[in-house]
Amino acid sequence: MTAGLWQNWVLPGIWITVQLLVYSAALAAFVAFTVGIARTHRSRAVRFLAGFYTEIFRGTSALVLMFWLFFVVPPLAGWQLVPMWAAVLALGLSYGAYGAEIVRGALNSVAVSQREAGVALSFTPWQRMRLILLPQAVPEMIPSFCNLLVELLKGTALVSLLGVGDVSFAAYLVRLATQESAQIYTISLVIYFVLAFVLTRSMKALERKTKRNIGIEPEPALLGGMFAKRAEDKLAGTAVAGGASK
Repeated sequence: MTAGLWQNWVLPGIWITVQLLVYSAALAAFVAFTVGIARTHRSRAVRFLAGFYTEIFRGTSALVLMFWLFFVVPPLAGWQLVPMWAAVLALGLSYGAYGAEIVRGALNSVAVSQREAGVALSFTPWQRMRLILLPQAVPEMIPSFCNLLVELLKGTALVSLLGVGDVSFAAYLVRLATQESAQIYTISLVIYFVLAFVLTRSMKALERKTKRNIGIEPEPALLGGMFAKRAEDKLAGTAVAGGASK
């Protein structure tokens, strides 16, 4: 693949993919926390509306929703969404519905005694949510959110069907120009892997930080944990041997 194709198509495609991911993730996070918190509301009507939203967007295809926003809404509303924002809306609304269930489950996993403590302290519902429930629930959400974010990254490839010049669309154009499928699609796989790897490392760092903020010592990284385990076993073996010699 020539340097010109790389600079003109692939690098801009990576940038567009990153933008799609950031915008869609921001919308999905807003939807997830709004709907997820509403799912735990005391009002049955609020819980019903939040659950209705979740079921609708979990049960529909993000690709079909993207087409619907781009091709069906303009004649009805009288205005046209650009492909980029049609994709952001479709991905953000769809993945936000999945995220809402993550938020609901994490909030419900907080001990009832913590809620009762907030009531005993005369906290308002919003204060209990902000000061007690969310700080404890967020570390439990992050691993699931990490998986959802990686899925969202891979889901951005759907926008190529609207002609948005992301990594997948750039790979398609390069393949047409060079007639080399193996090289460009291998490079595309590597690009997605690198982006996903950066996401997972960042989310794990965020998870460790949020756990430390509430006084929970996070699990060590994989290699660090292996070395720590070996050191502990060695110390335990030394202690046993020392006790036997006495």
